[in-house]
Amino acid sequence: MKTHTVCVFGGSGFVGRQLVARLAAAGHRVVVPTRLRALHKDMAVMQSVKVVEADIHDSGVLRQLLIDSDVAINLVGILNERGRDHGNGFTHAHVELTEKIVTACKQCGVPRLLHMSALKAHADDGPSHYLASKGKAELFIRAHCPPAVSYTIFQPSVIFGSGDGFINRFAELLRHLPLFPLAKPDARFQPVFVGDVAAAFFRSMDDKSCFGKTFTLCGPRTYALRDIVTYIADCMGLHRAVMGLPDGLASLQAQVFEWIPGKPFSIDNLRSLSIDNIADENGITQLGITPRSLESVVPTMLKDRGRNARYSILRKHAGR
Repeated sequence: MKTHTVCVFGGSGFVGRQLVARLAAAGHRVVVPTRLRALHKDMAVMQSVKVVEADIHDSGVLRQLLIDSDVAINLVGILNERGRDHGNGFTHAHVELTEKIVTACKQCGVPRLLHMSALKAHADDGPSHYLASKGKAELFIRAHCPPAVSYTIFQPSVIFGSGDGFINRFAELLRHLPLFPLAKPDARFQPVFVGDVAAAFFRSMDDKSCFGKTFTLCGPRTYALRDIVTYIADCMGLHRAVMGLPDGLASLQAQVFEWIPGKPFSIDNLRSLSIDNIADENGITQLGITPRSLESVVPTMLKDRGRNARYSILRKHAGR
């Protein structure tokens, strides 16, 4: 196997940590740019991983990061932007950064680009700023990557796993709400395990049959959002009534939640839920990966989450 020097943008995030660990274990040299290196010392101790403090939106810095790399991986993404719902934050994070990375790859002679998009991303028909901006980034890659830069685009459904912002967010809300008001309860998903997403990126890196292609990444089953929330409650041993909200109340809920610290739900999230997050073909299986289901991961994941929460409380009371 050829050893690569891989620059992973978004490498300190949820999917990034899984992928960086896999790359490092395989002997690849990995560079992870981050805004605050001190927050990711755990990654810096991994063999062959270099965590670099850098402003990745600076074109000059991007060239410095990529000059010695032969693979660039873009995992950068946001689910919500700061402040009001204008779309500028999504454009900055998804479109403008992608344009700069593609340009830097051309300038530095980086021959391989792997890019994280989203299922149902579409530049024109995406119902939300999130999906539209992801679609615009895809269009730019397809239009502007020269033959010397071989790209592969991945479109995952909602990603779950330890430390995610999906299952864990619902789990935290369910803990405090005996009656759970749920927007778009019939929206459908094919949740995909984070380890399977990382495996898809890893397996495609040297596979020439993946060059120039787009893969949807989905789990083995389709669920309505209501069923996912009910399942999470069951795994936690909680008896919760899930109340589906009509669109008017769902919109009001999103407007209120936009002002809560951390923005647990937004108008843009609501727009994304207006279309089903499912696919006819699954790139996970096309890449030779057997996808893991919610049922094979979530019970243990939530059990560990509860145990860690109890330890945190004990440490707090002990003054440690």
